[in-house]
Amino acid sequence: MIGGIFPVSNKEISTTSTFEREPPGVACAGFDLRAFRWTQVMLFTIEEINRDAELLPNISLGYRILDSCASPTNTLRAALTLASLSNEISSTSFCPPALSAFVAESGSSQSLAIATTLGPFQIPTVSYFSTCACLSNRAKYPTFFRTIPSDYFQAKALAALIKHFGWEWIGAIQSDNDYGRNGIMAFTEEVKKFGVCIAFVETVLRTYPVEKILRVVEMIKQSTVKVILAFVPEGDFYPLMKEIVKQNLTGIQWIASEAWITAARPSTPEMYQAFGGALGFVVQKMAIPNLNPFLSNINPYSDPSAAFVKAFWELIVGCRPVSPGTDTSTEETNKICTGNETLINSQDVFFNVTELRVAYNVYKAVYAIAHALHQLVFCKPVGVNKTRICVNISDIQPKEVTYHLQRVNFRNQFGDYVFFDEKGDPPASYDIINWQLKNGQVQHVTLGHFAIAEKNNYKLSIEEEKIVWRTGKTVIVPTSVCSNVCPKGTRKAQIKGKLMCCFDCIPCADGTIVNTTGAADCTPCPHKYWSNERKDECIPLKIEFLTYHEPMGIALTVLSLLGASLTLVTMAVFINYKETPVIKASNSELSCFLLFSLFLCFLCPLTFIGRPTVWTCMLRHTAFGVTFALCISCILGKTIVVVTAFKATHPSNKAAGKFGPAQQRIIVCSCTLIQIVICILWLKLNPPMPDKVFRYSNKKIVLECNTGSEVAFYAVLGYIGILAVICLVLAFLARKLPDNFNEAKFITFSMLIFCAVWITFIPAYVSSPGKFTVAVEIFAILSSAFGLLISIFAPKCYIILIKPEKNTKSSGTQKQY
Repeated sequence: MIGGIFPVSNKEISTTSTFEREPPGVACAGFDLRAFRWTQVMLFTIEEINRDAELLPNISLGYRILDSCASPTNTLRAALTLASLSNEISSTSFCPPALSAFVAESGSSQSLAIATTLGPFQIPTVSYFSTCACLSNRAKYPTFFRTIPSDYFQAKALAALIKHFGWEWIGAIQSDNDYGRNGIMAFTEEVKKFGVCIAFVETVLRTYPVEKILRVVEMIKQSTVKVILAFVPEGDFYPLMKEIVKQNLTGIQWIASEAWITAARPSTPEMYQAFGGALGFVVQKMAIPNLNPFLSNINPYSDPSAAFVKAFWELIVGCRPVSPGTDTSTEETNKICTGNETLINSQDVFFNVTELRVAYNVYKAVYAIAHALHQLVFCKPVGVNKTRICVNISDIQPKEVTYHLQRVNFRNQFGDYVFFDEKGDPPASYDIINWQLKNGQVQHVTLGHFAIAEKNNYKLSIEEEKIVWRTGKTVIVPTSVCSNVCPKGTRKAQIKGKLMCCFDCIPCADGTIVNTTGAADCTPCPHKYWSNERKDECIPLKIEFLTYHEPMGIALTVLSLLGASLTLVTMAVFINYKETPVIKASNSELSCFLLFSLFLCFLCPLTFIGRPTVWTCMLRHTAFGVTFALCISCILGKTIVVVTAFKATHPSNKAAGKFGPAQQRIIVCSCTLIQIVICILWLKLNPPMPDKVFRYSNKKIVLECNTGSEVAFYAVLGYIGILAVICLVLAFLARKLPDNFNEAKFITFSMLIFCAVWITFIPAYVSSPGKFTVAVEIFAILSSAFGLLISIFAPKCYIILIKPEKNTKSSGTQKQY
């Protein structure tokens, strides 16, 4: 005999005991057509097995089915009743039908109650709809089996679905029992691996008062989630569904567990308003042959004592069946059946057996028990010829049935393999169901498949183009995120006190990039690269140096060439008028040397413009130092000549003779030679070299000439400065000497300009960044060169070209007062 426990009534009516009289019997309410069909599938399967000549030949299976009222307490009461009933029959019957196994129960909490209580007695239980992963614990529940996959796999399937569509911010609703709590716990562990956040977890139960249901609805309203998973049995979820529809709470993409996605009661056009487009996983569907005629032949008159049939008939037919001979005078006549009613042409969904899922699990559970009994009784698998009983039926022990159940492995008439793993679970496989409205009816459309592969991997296949979403569209996948994905160039910044899915998007710091969306950190750019403005790409650093093509380079080049041209023009004037008194009085040889050195000074800035190379770096500093040393040496020679010439107290004084052309050349050459020696030592020991400088800016590389030796660089400048100071002092002393052609005051003025330029050059040079350092140095060179050219030679050119009448010997010797 097989015991069956089903939640034919979906609610137990609680009563309060007064302890004054014997407690009343259990009262249940709410006839569940779905569960009733499960009972009928069990009866149909047992009859089919009893007709099979190979499976349990000459042995008839019996059954006893009780109602659990969807209550763990009543389930345990039913299980203990069946177990004790077997003992009672054993003591009074000659051939006792030993209770071999239970087919129970739909709820995980109910199955836990049975497995915990009957497990120690080794009575096997095969569940058809209990999915809690906790029931796979063989140490606690060694006799529990099931024909529906564990929630461990359903949690993986639901998490894979969430990941597939990129939903990161979801809500969850669980039933206040083992099924809901353990299911959500397993699901939470899985989705956390994918970075999904659960905004809230609310709890419902069919016995909850309205206030608790309204609190859940209010939470859904206030939340920003657009995707909610309901891991709830249909009976517990239905009150919340009605309230959601009542308050017209739409716009939610519902994800369903297998417990309600294909349930008939909520699959109505009214519920579709809020739950349309729901997605969920269900076990394999199957159409069982000859089941429809079996269900259509249910009749309360053929067996008046048949359990649950009268309640079923009243619900489907709409009238109350009454047995012949029963007094109906007190009954309402419009509710009494005539006896001519039939179910053959009924269009109720109860008779639709083309998409059986849980009912198919009941079918497989009964067959699994039958195969275990066959192997136990006949000691051979089904199909082996010449089978004979090797064990007395009355000696069958439940633990032996458990042993053979664990080893059941057969292929049924539909081609499906039925077996249990070491935890008592079947192979995991699910269909993906989508709620769609067709011809005014809610259809459960299969759009994909999920299966566990080897090494706990999975395979998920979905026909996305056929999905009808909550929006009614079949193309646009709804989104559900707490914060939008950070675009390229930004990174996530966690908001304090909120879940990891809630974040701000902060632009990457300079020098770091993100070239993907949703990045948690920015990546530093490699050496010699920098981030662009969008911070999504590392670009080579901009190379900066003073070029001939930029405005500043063009201006300095023009000034340099202008100065060189003016120097050549001045030299041509001096050569052309070399016999005039002004030229003779200004020492034409030193003037030509000075003009030549100024010409070189004006050309020197050209070496500072352009990309620095090894040769240009060595040339620019040494050329600058030598040319200016030559220039100041010439001026020093002219100054000494002026001072010695006009300091002679008598015409016969020989002081002036000591500083003739030869001495002047020696002064110029010796002073210049010292600078040349300094420059040679500089180039020999630590020469200037081109250098890439990053310190001025992170966005560019400045190419400049590293002076190599700072001491040598400032030695060159210092030596020029010493010569300039000597010239300034001597010229200042001779500034008031009487003569029209006295150059001392012009030299004094030019040296003042020269010294002022180079004194201000040093701080400007040190503080100027990048190419502006070079520009400052060029500007100092040009300024001092123009100051010397204009201060010394402009007055002479003015006399020669504009005032030729003053260019006479008498004008040159005339005393000035």
